[in-house]
Amino acid sequence: MVKIDSKDREILYQLDLDSRQSFSKIGTMVGLSKTVVAYRVNKLIENGIIKAFYTVIDAFKLGYISFRIYLVYQYMTKEKEKEIISYFTSQKLNWWTITAEGRFDLALIMWVKNINDFYSFWDETLKRFRDYFMEQQFSVYIQQYSYRYSYLLDDVKKSDRTKFEITGGGTQAKIDELDFRLLRLIAPSARISAKEIAKRLNTTVSVVNYRIKKLMKEDIIQGFRADIDLTKLGYQFFKADIDLRDFKQRGKIMNYAKTNPHLVRIDKSVGISDLELEYHVLSLEQFHEIMKDLINKFPDIIKKYKYVYASKLHKMNYMPEE
Repeated sequence: MVKIDSKDREILYQLDLDSRQSFSKIGTMVGLSKTVVAYRVNKLIENGIIKAFYTVIDAFKLGYISFRIYLVYQYMTKEKEKEIISYFTSQKLNWWTITAEGRFDLALIMWVKNINDFYSFWDETLKRFRDYFMEQQFSVYIQQYSYRYSYLLDDVKKSDRTKFEITGGGTQAKIDELDFRLLRLIAPSARISAKEIAKRLNTTVSVVNYRIKKLMKEDIIQGFRADIDLTKLGYQFFKADIDLRDFKQRGKIMNYAKTNPHLVRIDKSVGISDLELEYHVLSLEQFHEIMKDLINKFPDIIKKYKYVYASKLHKMNYMPEE
């Protein structure tokens, strides 16, 4: 765990709010000079707290469907688990893979263009590893609401819980090859300059700026964020899978849940559960306290919840590779 002060936390929050904004602008927001902000950001990178600056891209608008896979192991050895994880993370359309505790042992998300692509992938997977899966469950992402990391701030009132991305649920957008190549460049490197993008794409800065604004207007680019290693700050990732007595009341729970600064995502999906809430917390005890508060607030609506703890991240991709 790395100790950082309140100014570093404010800088992290600002970078997660918009990682393409200048250090001068961040300095104005946090009360530091541009030089000091640059120094602190470099230290956060050196200490591994900031892993990257990335662009939030709505892959749904590029024609992709997101399938989530949850696995419970059997007959597992360390060598075989390593082989299975390597197999999944080597897939070009693998979005996210974690080792989990609680409800499942492994969780991953795959981007595919259609159901047949997914079937072909999973058919090959079962030919290789079926004996090692005691349980396999699937769900399809419909929509995801991602909220800012308000818990980083000492004064949560300074945070903006209205600043979030909504991915999924929209119509497919039309983009050309230049748009796609631009997205491939900016996805894992949100702070790359327009000048550098123009150089790599053999175009002009004005064209690059126009294309980025267009992609943002079309909600293909949802925002620019910082990939923060929260474990170095002492935080853990938990997801609650909630079953409801009264599904019609789901909106009430969502509106209340998002007021908690530790909530970072609300997932809408088909399968697994009625509502999925994702949190960054300091401990399992804190997570359960949050869930108890939610149940006490809505005792006649929430039936039960189960949880998944992400113990290790193996892959996080920012855009489909094909």
